[in-house]
Amino acid sequence: MHSTLVIFLDGVGIGKEDPSSNPFFKYNFTTFTEIFGQVPHLGKQTIEKDGKYLFPSDPLMEVPNLPLSGTGQTSIFCGVNASRILGEHFGPFPHSMLIPIIREQNIFKSFKLKKKKVVFANAYPKVFFDYIESGKKRLSVTSLSCQLSNVKLKAAADLRNGDALSAEIDNEGWVNKLGYNLPIIKPETAAKRLFKLASKHHFTLFEHFITDHLGHGRNKETLEDRLMVLDKFLYYIISKLPENFTLLICSDHGNLEDISIKTHTLNPALTIAAGKGADRLKNRISNLSHIKDAILELY
Repeated sequence: MHSTLVIFLDGVGIGKEDPSSNPFFKYNFTTFTEIFGQVPHLGKQTIEKDGKYLFPSDPLMEVPNLPLSGTGQTSIFCGVNASRILGEHFGPFPHSMLIPIIREQNIFKSFKLKKKKVVFANAYPKVFFDYIESGKKRLSVTSLSCQLSNVKLKAAADLRNGDALSAEIDNEGWVNKLGYNLPIIKPETAAKRLFKLASKHHFTLFEHFITDHLGHGRNKETLEDRLMVLDKFLYYIISKLPENFTLLICSDHGNLEDISIKTHTLNPALTIAAGKGADRLKNRISNLSHIKDAILELY
């Protein structure tokens, strides 16, 4: 079975070649240095090595001002230029005008219409389900897409059974912030679990929103640790990618690549393609709105 794995990194762009502001240069991010031979930057935005591609995606899509998550993620997962539809960038949650588009055009629904098996790999804690049951509806594009397409939102039991991942990869937040009795796992263990889950489905999505939080918070005490967890996870995913897998790593806007500021950036969004059809993805995608259709065209 051809399995497509999408890893969505919230708020990761391609920034300046500057260790003082760009943590990918400050810390030894081996996903870049070992797999691609260098850290991408504004002067070197496209890198190809051993059939793996790192390249930029335009998050502005002809709409000025700082890109935001609501429109950016709608563009990615629904295949539309959501910012142009609204006439502005909007977020962090999707604008009410975008809800009908998300309901009808999200990538989970599109795969299901093709009779393909889909899964959202993230587990959510009980407080999230309590929030939904209370009638509140401010959901991210990913979780809203699942809810509108009858795709299961995984819970603590799934995480405990190794059938889901925590958003921070290693369970650290669930243990130290939410008080769950779970082991803190190695990033490589999380990667193996994601491979196992993805091997049973045609389309698998994993969302890592911690990167955007790190960019906004600029907390140096946690930034290096969280970045190293992500690095080990991505390095394993890319270097150990199973045969007949397509991998796409994408983001909705820049942020983490410039910690000299607390806001999003105008930088291009980071995009990486590897595995089956990686060259087609690289050639097909130039902005966020191209991502969904480029993936579906592989089937």
